[in-house]
Amino acid sequence: MTQPSDNNNKLNNDAADHDAKADATVGEGMQESFLSHLFELRDRVIKAGIAIIVVFASLAYWAPDIFHIFAQPLLSSLPAGGKMIVTDITGSFFVPMKVTMLVAFLIALPWVLYQMWAFIAPGLYQHERKLVIPLVVSSYSLFIFGMAFAYFLVFPTVFNFMAQYNAPLGAEMSTDIDKYLSFAMTTFLAFGITFEVPVVVVVLVRMGLVTLAKLKEIRPYVIVGAFVIAAVVTPPDVLSQLLLAIPMTLLYELGLLIARFYQPKKSAEDIADDLKDAELDKARVEAEQQSQV
Repeated sequence: MTQPSDNNNKLNNDAADHDAKADATVGEGMQESFLSHLFELRDRVIKAGIAIIVVFASLAYWAPDIFHIFAQPLLSSLPAGGKMIVTDITGSFFVPMKVTMLVAFLIALPWVLYQMWAFIAPGLYQHERKLVIPLVVSSYSLFIFGMAFAYFLVFPTVFNFMAQYNAPLGAEMSTDIDKYLSFAMTTFLAFGITFEVPVVVVVLVRMGLVTLAKLKEIRPYVIVGAFVIAAVVTPPDVLSQLLLAIPMTLLYELGLLIARFYQPKKSAEDIADDLKDAELDKARVEAEQQSQV
């Protein structure tokens, strides 16, 4: 009488052992997969870092010349005999090196973005890959255009505008190189991000997070927001605020124009629902017109 019971217990134990081994195998596989991704991420970060260091090392010898080009918009606005000053003991060394590191990062940024792309690409669908590459290229290009806009147009305009106020005061315009670096970095970042507005608009519409009609509807609020952001991140003068707010508004309009070609395709059910809603709206309007008659 006890033999069938022993057999059942043995089968249950074997099944439990098999499930435990299967769970252990799955856990080991997940751990190995996680570690392999972690190692690949480490390799990608190292490759990106090496690229930046190599470019920086190649440019370090010309750091003073690079800083001179970087400071040219301010130097050209100084009065005759005007110079920049150094108030920190190590400023004359570290500030040009920081500028050179910034230039090295911008030069190596395509390689850095490629390393990011190579890491995430295996986990994307084919249609997502087709969307990511144009977005990365356009984001990099627009960020560079934003920095160029600040360097060639905003800096000379703002510095000449500010220099005019020094003459009536009898004050000598002598800017510390570290303060100029902080100002320039903030301005570059503000205009670089501002020029990303078309990319943000296209992504929002393409992902279906916001409809194009809704973005057009909130246009007045976007314009007000652009001037508020410009007032916060730019120097306290109207001219520099306009130089940021107006391009931001125009870029938003450009994003709306481009987003028309990236709207998600509607399914047959969505189209049928839209047609039904249109017919209901038409019938309601006709009913209101007849009631008025």
